[in-house]
Amino acid sequence: MVTRLLIIIILLYPGAAVAGPLVNSGQGRVVEVVDGDTLFLDDGVQVRLVGIQAPKLPLGRRNFKTWPLAGEAKRALEALSLGRVVKLSYGGRRTDRYGRALAHLHRDDGVWIQQELLRLGMARVYSFRDNRAVVAELLAAERAARIDKVGIWGHGWYRIWQQEELHGGLDGFFLIEGIVLKSAQIRGRIYLNFGEDWRQDFTITVSPRDRRLFERTGFAHAAMVGQRVRVRGWLKHFNGPSIEATHPEQIEVLNQTN
Repeated sequence: MVTRLLIIIILLYPGAAVAGPLVNSGQGRVVEVVDGDTLFLDDGVQVRLVGIQAPKLPLGRRNFKTWPLAGEAKRALEALSLGRVVKLSYGGRRTDRYGRALAHLHRDDGVWIQQELLRLGMARVYSFRDNRAVVAELLAAERAARIDKVGIWGHGWYRIWQQEELHGGLDGFFLIEGIVLKSAQIRGRIYLNFGEDWRQDFTITVSPRDRRLFERTGFAHAAMVGQRVRVRGWLKHFNGPSIEATHPEQIEVLNQTN
């Protein structure tokens, strides 16, 4: 299942959506749910549900405020998985720096846990440079929930921000929309600027290392000028607000129905 926005990306940048087959590897029974995207299996393996990000709980982190609907997201994952046998499959890097398995989970009845959480509006798509498989299918599920304003999409905390709304106090993972006004490549780094003043207005950047990944998919930064796009990632502030895109799936070219 591919959304219109992904079709547009594929047309503009052939190969941008890496949706290769997942590799099945093992199974286990879910015995504990930590939060909306993390759980333990009966063999002691901790699984971070790859490809999504659910609202976060503090989990012992000092000065960390609970994200809205974090409790609801945890309960949703419990309802979908606790006590159930799940099959693990992988589409990229298999473990993170904490030793957690970065797996997609499927129940015996065919329910794909990540996709179902997105359909319920209990998570957002969250992909990585080294873990990009099946992003098209995940984005389709997220989009359906967003259109229906279910779960997090009915809460202002998770709204899609317009680039002109951004200000210095914002910090975190955001979905941001705007029209690319200018593009440039300086010392190997790509800049997509959304305003006249790059020192204050929103910018998407792509590092020289990641630029090569974009270019292998047919991405051309000059072709982005005038396009309305949505980008997802961690917002930083250096010469204005910016998101560094590490892989093409972070950037969606929009049409009127997106």
